[in-house]
Parts: sequence; structure tokens; C-alpha cells
Amino acid sequence: MVGAARPLAHWTRSSLLTNGSLIAASGFLRGSSFGQAAQLSGILKRKRHPFILLAILGLWALIVCAIRENAYAQQYPSGGPDLPAVQSSIGKWGDRHDGTFLNPILPGDFSDLDAIRVGDDFYAISSTMQYSPGMAILHSSDLVNWQIVGHVVSNLTALDPELGWDRMNRDGRGIWAGSIRYHDGRFWVYFGTPDGGIYMATASRPEGAWSSPKQVIAAAGWDDPCPFWDDDGKGYLVATRFDADEDGQKYRIHLFSMKTGNDGIVEGSDRIIHQSRGSEANKLYKIGGVYLHYFSEVRPEGRVAMMERSSNLQGPWEVRQLNHVHGVVDKDPNQGGLIQLKDGSWWFLTHQGRGDWEGRAGVLLPVTWLDGWPIIGRPGRDGIGEMVWGGSKPVLNNSKSELFASDSLRERSLLPEWEWRYQPRPDAWSLTNRGLRLHALVPLTGRADFAGVRNVITQRAVRAAKAEVTVKVDLNGLVDGQEAGLAHFAKANCRLAVVQNGGVRTLMRVDQPGSTVVPAVAAKSIWLHSTWGVEGLARFSYSFDGLVFTEIGHSCRLTWGSYRGDRIGLYTFNSAGDRGYSDFSDFRYEIE
Repeated sequence: MVGAARPLAHWTRSSLLTNGSLIAASGFLRGSSFGQAAQLSGILKRKRHPFILLAILGLWALIVCAIRENAYAQQYPSGGPDLPAVQSSIGKWGDRHDGTFLNPILPGDFSDLDAIRVGDDFYAISSTMQYSPGMAILHSSDLVNWQIVGHVVSNLTALDPELGWDRMNRDGRGIWAGSIRYHDGRFWVYFGTPDGGIYMATASRPEGAWSSPKQVIAAAGWDDPCPFWDDDGKGYLVATRFDADEDGQKYRIHLFSMKTGNDGIVEGSDRIIHQSRGSEANKLYKIGGVYLHYFSEVRPEGRVAMMERSSNLQGPWEVRQLNHVHGVVDKDPNQGGLIQLKDGSWWFLTHQGRGDWEGRAGVLLPVTWLDGWPIIGRPGRDGIGEMVWGGSKPVLNNSKSELFASDSLRERSLLPEWEWRYQPRPDAWSLTNRGLRLHALVPLTGRADFAGVRNVITQRAVRAAKAEVTVKVDLNGLVDGQEAGLAHFAKANCRLAVVQNGGVRTLMRVDQPGSTVVPAVAAKSIWLHSTWGVEGLARFSYSFDGLVFTEIGHSCRLTWGSYRGDRIGLYTFNSAGDRGYSDFSDFRYEIE
């Protein structure tokens, strides 16, 4: 990722000449900097022409911004970066298979992204909160098409017992944002949990196996860490203390020296390098000999991308805003990582911080270097980036996204697209030749409705023009008091399930409030189906042969809650006791 910043390297003379009104200025300004403007300022001051100075500098700034904005527009086909935000609502996303892409490229719940390049491969991480296994690992060969290839943390209860099936007391907490780096021949991931502190894990391969997480900072109230190794090999860690310090100040960003082994901080090395409203999302780079600290902060327009830079890691730092977010229009693209390609171009992979029913989706934005600053998106006339909704792919190939998975559920292991709602009880599930067997457990007491269900396995709901899932449920293991089915859930839930009471099985379409009932289900198996589109309305149907489906009940609105988007869940529980089971198989997940 380290390389010299080349602000205008990809702006050719031919692209500048496409705007005839700027030809005269382009010869002087194409390689100019604000340092040259300062030289001009000094000349005019000595000649005592302050009004001429102001006029020339103002005109100079306008011409530079116009040239750069025009040059940037030449880099992308018409309709590329300037697509309005409404583009994302028509269900088109990702690779268009014509050399271009549309944002979002990750149209589901992929929060708190960070990414790196290692050779020809790109790797990213995404926070998972209370879902297990924790901290998703993604791989791409072109930055547009991504596949989930694994997770960092296999046992969440090693971080916090409250993340287990028997407590389930960390909705929206658990594993928060982190950073991934490649150093000394190994992959390193650092992440925070709001209740436990900062942790790290390492692996020789991103797919795993990963080392057991080690606690780097043992205190609540920390998040968004990032390691950094300087040219001399010395390690540092930057992180945000979002809880109040002793003097009542919040969201201070701290820089520490790391111990040998990179699994602890050096006592007494702490220094505060920044504080602003909500300052977090830390990343630390050294590019072209300059230290660059990326972070985000809350401004009136929303949470924006910021950066401070210095020639010395000890400071002083100068600060600049990198993008505009325009409130809810662009959904706050603000937490991600800078990536340099082999061709020298730069990109920024980030989530959209304004969560919708699909969660915090991932977008890919071009980076333009202006006077040593990595401007995210299309540079505006004020030199600050604007949202980009599409453009030319960074790397041309024929790869495909695999963010969701159809699964027979009869193999020896689960596909990496699956995540449990909390750390599951080990003996409450198994993979058999009949499918995924889920044993029914009594819901946690004191939890409303679906919130107490303890055996739920999930995939992310994707925002697309049309998406649908189907699963076969074998009912031979059902007992009285048991419910088994297919659910959508986040803040609210809706589900289609078979319930057995008094030896009689009933198909129920349940949501908040109310339910629809199909009595006397005598079949030994049933297929459950859900379909939804960009509007976030799901409709359920069922079949007794897997061919002909009957719709049941009204549509339900998918929701966002506790920093998570909608999840598709396969589940079972028994209010009468820990008994009964259900076998799920032939899970199909399809999108258009």
C-alpha cells in the first residue's frame, strides 16, 4: 500500500484539452501546487497589489478546481460517477459485466470495512457485532466482486460470556470495527469490543486458521483500532477512547507504541493526536514519506471522512475534510480503507454509515490525490470529494460476487456465508445426511417474542431488484410446544413456521402484530419461501412438494436495528422445554 502520492499522474494533456476554455491555463497548472501559488502571492505582496493578488488567487483556485473536475469526468464514462443516489433504489449493484460497476458493490450488511492489497489479491474485513463466527473476511481479485472466505473469531465467548447462547446480552455490541494489515509475512486483524477493549489475532492465510484473540487494551470504552509499522519495523497502535476520560472528554484518538510481538502496548507511550465530535474510524498510513491518519467525525451534514497528516508521527498535524455526505442522500460513506493498485491508482472501500433495512452497505470510491491529500470520490469545486455511484472497474476480469450462498446443508461443514445469531450451543446443532439439525431450546426468559430464541442460523438479506430464499424443513422431529421455521429479523421480525401443540401441527405466518394460520399440517416435510425487493417488503409462501407454492399472509417490512440490517434466519425453539429438533436442507438463495 505504500507508494508515492501522484496527485495528477492520471490526468493526461489530451483529457485537459477536451475543455477548450481551459487550454491556456492547463499548461501552467497541470503540474502546479499551492506552493507555487504561495510564490506568486509573495511576488504580488512585494509589489503592493493586494486587490490584484486576491483576484488572481481566486481565479487561480477556480480554474484549478474546474480543470481537475473536468479531468476526473474524462476518466469515467458519462453517467458513471454522477448517477444520483436513487440509482441504488432500483436494484442494480456491483459488476455490470461491461467494464463498469455500480454502487453499492456490497448491497447487504457489511459494516466497518477495511481492505488491503497483497500481490494481486484484495482482502477486507467487516464487523459482525454479536454474530458468530466473528469478524468476516472477504476476498476479491478486482475490488468489485467479493466473496466471504472466513472469519477471525471462532468462539465469541472467549471475548465475553454475554455473547453466548445462554445469555445473548450484547445486541449491537460484540465485535466492532477493526483493521486488517499484512506485515512480516502474516495477516493481522485488530478490533474492538465496547465492553472488553482492543484485541488482535494473526494468521498465515486470511481464510484461517486465526490465532486466539489476545487482549491488547483491557478496558471498556475503546473502538476502531489500527496497527501501523514504520520503516524501522517499530509498531504503533491508534484507537479511539469513546468513553469519557477522567476530565470528562470523549472521542479522543490515542497513539501508542506496541510491544515486541504486537500484542500489547508500551506503558507510558500514550499520546492524544486528535479529538473532535465523534472522531473514530481510525486508519494510519505512511505514503510518500508522509504520515496520514484517517478518521471520521460528525458535522452538520453527517459523518464525514477526515484526514490529518504530518512529516513526523509525533506531530504537529494538519487536518482536512476528504468528502461530503449531504445528510441521508449519500448514506454517509465514512468508514473504510485506502488501497493502491499495481497501476498506481487509489481506491477507497467503505461502508455507508446510514443503515437501512439491508444494513450498512459497502461502496467503492475512486481516490484523487490533490496537493498531497487523498480526496475520496469526485473532487468538487471546493476540493472536497462527492459521492460516486459508478464508474470503470479498477481491474477487468470475469470474477463474480459470492455474498450469499445456496447450500444443501448436508456437507461436513457450513459455508462461510452462514453466521449464528450468537455463539451457538455446541450440542444443539449438527450436519447430517438429512440436513442441518437444529435442536429446540427454551427461549431466554424476559425477552420479547423472537428476541429470546437461542438457536438461529443466518445469512444477510441482500438489497436487489428481486431476492428469494427457499428451505426444506423435515418435520419428523417436532414435538409438542415446538416451533420451527424461516424468519426475517432485526428491530422487528416476521416468520413462517410450523408449530406443534397437542399432537397437531399448524402452519403459522407470524409477525408483529398478528398471525395467519393454516391448520392441520399432516405432511412430513414442508418448503418455506420468502421473496423481497428493493423496497424491503417480504412475502412468504409454502409448498408441500417443492414445486407449487401458496402465498400466505400480508407482506412484512424488513427493518434495521441495533446497528444490524435484516437477517434471514433458520430457527427452532420449544417453550415447553429443551426437546425436539428440526432438519433443514436444500437452502436456495437467488437474486436477480
